[in-house]
Amino acid sequence: MFPWRKASGPLSSKETAKERLRLILVHDRAGCTPQLLENLKEDMLTVISKYMEVDEGGMEIRLSTAERQAVLEANIPVRTLHRPRCAVGCKE
Repeated sequence: MFPWRKASGPLSSKETAKERLRLILVHDRAGCTPQLLENLKEDMLTVISKYMEVDEGGMEIRLSTAERQAVLEANIPVRTLHRPRCAVGCKE
C-alpha cells in the first residue's frame, strides 16, 4: 500500500490507519492534492529524462513533515546517464 515503507512485515490495521491519517494531514497542511503530487512526479520525470534514463516504475515521490515543515522526498532509480552533447562550436 505504501511502497516507500520498507517494513519487515505487513502493517497492522492500527498502523495502516495511523499512516493514512498522517499522509492526509501532511497533504492537507501542504495544500497538496494527490493529483498535484502526480503532476509534479510527471514533470520531474520529463526534466530528469533529458539527462538520464530512469526506472519509472521504481520512482517514488512523497510529501512528509520534518520539524513542522513539509518535505518533498524523491527516490528515482537511475539506469544510465545520457552523454552530454557538444555545444555549437566545440571540438570533440
